Amino acid sequence: MDQALLRSYLATIYELPTPNGVLRSSLDGEIVQDTSALPELLGRRFALLTAYNPRSMLLPRKVNEQRHHVLRDLLIIGGYRVEPAVGYEADADSVWREPAWLVHRMDREEAIAFGRVFRQNTIVFADLGRPEIIVTDPTADDIGRTFQGNWRVRT
Repeated sequence: MDQALLRSYLATIYELPTPNGVLRSSLDGEIVQDTSALPELLGRRFALLTAYNPRSMLLPRKVNEQRHHVLRDLLIIGGYRVEPAVGYEADADSVWREPAWLVHRMDREEAIAFGRVFRQNTIVFADLGRPEIIVTDPTADDIGRTFQGNWRVRT
């Protein structure tokens, strides 16, 4: 994977819903030995999935929204608790924002399968306070490769 693209993925800020309000975090933090100090959500198992812009191909807004709703419906039918989230660049000049689904307690292999089906370059999977970016694009040379991240809480 291109290193600039990987840095961009790690620095993406995610707005995640919690009972106490929105939690802003990214995967470009310092290595954390004691994950118990993280906000509760970040210590749980979950996936961040989207159906927007498969393989980085910009699709019309309506098509992206339809794909994203199909993804949500499939997740709900599968018995998952799903909440809306969003990812965006930290650069103040950027207008890129991409909706995602926070999928609670999702299995890693199933999250990867959803990423492949919806033709995403990568997905985010987290468990026990350890987030990772997993390459899911079936046309990529490094499919299945994992890049370990570290949570960084943003204010």
